[in-house]
Amino acid sequence: MSAPIFLQYQGEGEFKAPSPHWAREADKEFVVGENYRLAEHHDRSDATHAHYFAVVNETWHSLPDGLMDEYPTAEHLRKKMLVKCSYADERSIVCASKQEARRVAAFIRPMDQYAVVSVREAVVRVYTAQSQSYKAMGSGYSPRAKKRFSTRSPIFSGLTDLQ
Repeated sequence: MSAPIFLQYQGEGEFKAPSPHWAREADKEFVVGENYRLAEHHDRSDATHAHYFAVVNETWHSLPDGLMDEYPTAEHLRKKMLVKCSYADERSIVCASKQEARRVAAFIRPMDQYAVVSVREAVVRVYTAQSQSYKAMGSGYSPRAKKRFSTRSPIFSGLTDLQ
């Protein structure tokens, strides 16, 4: 199947195409009498996506001067808030000593200006924000991913805490 087909639930377990167009699409894809598994598809809203990035940008513009070194761009702010709220990939490197861990961290930091690199004892942890691109998240994205675009998201709580 190349794209989702719209169906309207009629009750009692039956679905019907809401228009002749969708009936033709269903006829192309399905065989009468066959059984199919149905999975709900959630479209991703362009408006919600744009609103999210606008709020991040507006928040960045209202940051106190004391935070501008830590968040020099709105992109730094967005990615570090994603890390703070656990929307991140973590990689750990166990070193032979604390001194080696500090050297490894110093080597890693310039590789990704948005990564959060921390050192604790002899362990270096590198956190990189998960992508929010359409390609990475897809159009049928999960409820957890959808929370990233909500102003009720913990990311926005983190942003609000900065102001």
